[in-house]
Amino acid sequence: MEISSKENTHFFSNNTVLPVDRSSFKSESSASKEKQSCCGGIKIFLGALSFVYFAKALSGSYLKSTITQIERRFDIPSSLVGVIDGSFEIGNLLIIILVSYFGAKLHKPRIIGAGCLIMSAGTFLIAMPQFFMGRYRYERFPSTINSTVSLSPCLQDKSQTPLSALEKSQAKINAGCEKEAGSSMWIYVLLGNLLRGIGETPIQPLGITYIDDYAVEENAALYIGCVQTVAIIGPIFGFLLGSLCAKLYVDIGFVDLDSVTISPKDVQWVGAWWLGYLIAGVISVLAGIPFWFLPKHLPKPEGRKDSSTSSEHSKFIIEENKDQRTSYWQQAKLAEMAKFLPSLKNLFGNPVYILYLCASIIQFNSLIGMVTYKPKYIEQQYGQTSSKTNFVIGLINIPAVAFGIFSGGLIMKKFRIGVLGAAKLSLGSSFFGYLLLLSLFAMGCGNSDVAGLTVSYHGAKPTSDSEQALFSECNSGCSCSRNDWDPICGEDGVTYVSACLAGCRASSGAGKNTVFFNCSCVGTFESSQSSSAVVGPCQKGNECPKMFLYFLVISVITSYTLSVGGTPGYILLLRCIKPHLKSFALGIYTLAIRVLAGIPAPVYFGVAIDTTCLKWGSKRCGGRGACRLYDSSALRYVYLGLTLVLGTVSIFFSVAVLWVLRKRSSPQDETLSANGERGACGTKSRKDNSVNSDQLIQSTYWPEKETRL
Repeated sequence: MEISSKENTHFFSNNTVLPVDRSSFKSESSASKEKQSCCGGIKIFLGALSFVYFAKALSGSYLKSTITQIERRFDIPSSLVGVIDGSFEIGNLLIIILVSYFGAKLHKPRIIGAGCLIMSAGTFLIAMPQFFMGRYRYERFPSTINSTVSLSPCLQDKSQTPLSALEKSQAKINAGCEKEAGSSMWIYVLLGNLLRGIGETPIQPLGITYIDDYAVEENAALYIGCVQTVAIIGPIFGFLLGSLCAKLYVDIGFVDLDSVTISPKDVQWVGAWWLGYLIAGVISVLAGIPFWFLPKHLPKPEGRKDSSTSSEHSKFIIEENKDQRTSYWQQAKLAEMAKFLPSLKNLFGNPVYILYLCASIIQFNSLIGMVTYKPKYIEQQYGQTSSKTNFVIGLINIPAVAFGIFSGGLIMKKFRIGVLGAAKLSLGSSFFGYLLLLSLFAMGCGNSDVAGLTVSYHGAKPTSDSEQALFSECNSGCSCSRNDWDPICGEDGVTYVSACLAGCRASSGAGKNTVFFNCSCVGTFESSQSSSAVVGPCQKGNECPKMFLYFLVISVITSYTLSVGGTPGYILLLRCIKPHLKSFALGIYTLAIRVLAGIPAPVYFGVAIDTTCLKWGSKRCGGRGACRLYDSSALRYVYLGLTLVLGTVSIFFSVAVLWVLRKRSSPQDETLSANGERGACGTKSRKDNSVNSDQLIQSTYWPEKETRL
């Protein structure tokens, strides 16, 4: 039973003469129960909130792991996938102001529970197209699918093909065309991700403030740190789930897997991307259930009940004399609104803040673009499967990021680093991180040998038109389509776009075991004898696995190095802002990162990556589909180059931040700052401008930190 502070005072005043009276014991017992109730309630909320953070981090990282799967399944370019990825930030921004304002006045736990339901609904919506758009169809020569009909890949005369087979095939194509025409099922993925962003919005602001309001002050930082730690664990499981689902065929449970003629190494392979979203949706539903049973308010900790230092929110929820205070708070709100423009002017008049904001925006453009397309880069550059790529990112890269964030906070605490030191550490982290990234230019694989695209037929110089370069004298007698992508590997080690373009005139076997014979284009310069080929593209060079190993080592070190600067940068941001402007400054910072980095970066990175495509797929009803083959060298220069250019620009802004700090501080200030007595951002005392180092180690947060690799 909850007992107010006023009632406790009454009980104790009545029993001072009789210290052994039963009512005294009852009062003490009630206070003890209240304390236990407070601790138990906040710990239950902490556990529930940690599970929600895990759920949202898992679903967010799983989306990153399925980027290439979604691109292939819906036959869309990388730029459109970037728009889908950025829709999460758009959904978040749509209601962030409403949630932050009205959420504080309503039932916070239930709003978080409703957010979980919306988030799960969005996650389920992403998976829904799989059940409405029919089975996945990939390009394959008919003889590799149906062994009962023997067809020649090189159709010199269409009359040699059974008419019934041609009519049946064309009828299927027309039927599929009618079904798919005018349907853009990827829109449901975009809307689902938008809903995810809307549902995720109340979790962070309302959850953290609820803990801060009702936890014992010395435990608040620890609790918030626990939540953020669990949030880092979520992406590990998200990418591992992506690895597992990528191994399974997209239509598992709906088709006979023995009839599937492509393997996970094929660029047309699509894993069971939808399965992970169903799992993530169920987890989100389960995570939201406890919040519907939690109270709107918890008992206040003893130290906060009558303390004059209680939080601002606690003053609003005091019941007594509420009517008398209403007019006062209304006047206070009007006064705060009148101070908005001067506060904004004050904030943007701070050169350290504005320079650091610019540096962060540009750096997050670099990091978000790099992380979003990192799975695609590994797959295309090193010939790895989606499953292995997600496994490596989840098990190696993300733990390195978590360790880097913790190390940055530990360094700040152990060496009592001040503002100048934080600026130097942040700058050094970025500089050495991007310097390491520069070495990845030398750790790429060359292009696969693809006849007519990256190499010529029999040494004949290809024409300037890439489409015409697919045709040569060796396949001139065949009726081939330039739009097909059904790669085969010749015994000369060269990949051919299709068996027809390889000039193959016979085949045997079925499915993955199909072998093509009498291929006029397959051979060497020394021998003009026709050769054979097998289904599927040839593997990359022998040095590619070694390069991939080097890439992993440098990538992990780079992830750690860049993450070390996160905590010092966050401290720098907070210590250079006047105390009453800190919340406002952090809100502007988060808003700017989401609008100017989270939304546009995946889009223009995708557009740049699309320019490196050598062979586009074609949709069943016409039009350009997803890219089938990238120029490995061009992809490396575009992907890494864009990341490095943005990172370099952000370093220049960081240097400007350091220069301004040095200019505003005297040598004596620097010495004092190193000793933890005074910062370099103004004349205010460190007590007013600093943030407890223990708390920053635990609770350092920036937008979508969980998925930064």
